Amino acid sequence: MIEARALTKRYGDKVAVDELSFTVRPGQVTGFLGPNGAGKSTTMRMIVGLDRPTAGTVTVSGRPYREHAAPLRQVGALLEAKAVHRGRTAHSHLLALAQTHGIAARRVDEVLGLAGLSDVAGKRVGGFSLGMGQRLGIAVALLGDPATVMLDEPVNGLDPDGVVWVRNLLKGLAAEGRTVLVSSHLMSEMAVTAEHLVIIGRGRLLADTTVDELIARVAVGSVLVRSPRAADLRDLLVAHGAAVTATDSDAVQVVGLTAEKIGDLALDGGLPLYELTPRRASLEEAYMELTREAVEYR
Repeated sequence: MIEARALTKRYGDKVAVDELSFTVRPGQVTGFLGPNGAGKSTTMRMIVGLDRPTAGTVTVSGRPYREHAAPLRQVGALLEAKAVHRGRTAHSHLLALAQTHGIAARRVDEVLGLAGLSDVAGKRVGGFSLGMGQRLGIAVALLGDPATVMLDEPVNGLDPDGVVWVRNLLKGLAAEGRTVLVSSHLMSEMAVTAEHLVIIGRGRLLADTTVDELIARVAVGSVLVRSPRAADLRDLLVAHGAAVTATDSDAVQVVGLTAEKIGDLALDGGLPLYELTPRRASLEEAYMELTREAVEYR
């Protein structure tokens, strides 16, 4: 479990993280989301002790990261996949890390196989593609068989097969009861991978909720309405505060009113309806609406 309490980080006059509090629980994938400059990477660095908080606390399994005697066995982290000596082979890089924690050499071979790197284990990292580097970083994170796994943009540079592999990997780790925190800008991927979301903007917490709750709370879905009197229907719905967009000569897309309300208004107005289809909002739409005022770089 990861617990942050009033976590704050300042760089001079710049407040990167502002009294941030949240809990990442075991047994589920938690997505860590926010616009560029929101403070995600800074927060993750503070979790593993690479940055010292200006104020507040953050613990992993009940204690600060630096107090764990064997941190690789507690937290597996991928923050920067390129943080590897380019002249080392993938195997020697992992073996060196394993030896710092008394991890058996066979575990190196296990994670290389898990990451799909067995065939290039003897290749120098400097010759790796971006995707191969990401796979090596994930292998490092899993090396100590940790209870907590924290990955920053793990699918960056991966092909579709690699993206599916990461998705299944994260779900599998959570199913084993591990704590899984993953940051990503791919809302479509978070929608099918994460069960819980922690969303920040300008260093502050914007939401700590499930995917379904966020969509229901923030975004208003649209309704496709088809009628032979679409123009009259449009005028009626706009008069009741809806945003209406024509999609065809006899169809409109309606935002701001439920399907039930649209049906009632059409009935009262004597307007026939041929179709009334609600469309659930996407995670991307909900996220964009929630973070609209927190975007630092437009």
